[in-house]
Amino acid sequence: MPKMTFIQPDGKRLDVEAPVGLSVLEIAHKHGIDIEGACEGSLACSTCHVIVDADWYGRLPAARPDEEDMLDLAFGLTRTSRLGCQLIMTPELDGLTVALPTATRNMMG
Repeated sequence: MPKMTFIQPDGKRLDVEAPVGLSVLEIAHKHGIDIEGACEGSLACSTCHVIVDADWYGRLPAARPDEEDMLDLAFGLTRTSRLGCQLIMTPELDGLTVALPTATRNMMG
């Protein structure tokens, strides 16, 4: 089974199993990782914002315009920012590393 790494805001690394077909958001929730996902993956918020490791960013499918619109609302946006609900695990992403931002902005609440 593929694996991925989450880097917590405090720098702690968590290596977890990442089932193919699940989103990074779903994988985080499955392993009790603190990532909000207020809209439950419906692409209506930016609370599942993750910062993709630069070595992995170019291997991901491009963000769609609606994801880019939501990313514009994310706190601490970087050039490798993506929404965890839009990143779906594939065998090719085995080893994916993402960092959790230090804060999120929930425009829904």
